[in-house]
Amino acid sequence: MTSEFYSQHVIPLEGKIFRFSRRLLSSEDAAKDATQEVLLKLWRLRGQLEDINNIEAYAMTTTKNLCYDVLKSKHNKTLELVHSNYSAPSSCLSSEIEARDEVSLVAKFINELPEQQRAVIQLRDIEQFTNKEIEEIMNMNSTSVRVALSRARKKIISELKKTADYGIR
Repeated sequence: MTSEFYSQHVIPLEGKIFRFSRRLLSSEDAAKDATQEVLLKLWRLRGQLEDINNIEAYAMTTTKNLCYDVLKSKHNKTLELVHSNYSAPSSCLSSEIEARDEVSLVAKFINELPEQQRAVIQLRDIEQFTNKEIEEIMNMNSTSVRVALSRARKKIISELKKTADYGIR
């Protein structure tokens, strides 16, 4: 594979790799490191990438595996919880603050999900991967993907309802 092929097919995935890493690792610095590591690994494997049918799924699987390794390592305790990646134009300051609160709550609830559900919801609802692609990335069957996604969404909705019912913000 030439550097041109790498630039066309791998480099555009950097943002998705970073966002997925960030969701799994809950730390911007750790996600940056993981992204660099994945891109470097893909560069080293550039000669074999042309034989892979779906480079994006391969990159995301590599990212998932690397992040799980990081989470299992002793360095996991030093990761900081940072999720402030929301900004949207708003005509009213109070509605913007309210929207940020909602996004922060959803991000908090996603982070509280079990690893597998957190990864599946990130890939499906945030990165917009198809269920088939998620099956490939996560090495899961179609039923498991649907169940994990359904449970994750139900848990988030349940937590949001509890928060709204109690007026907790």
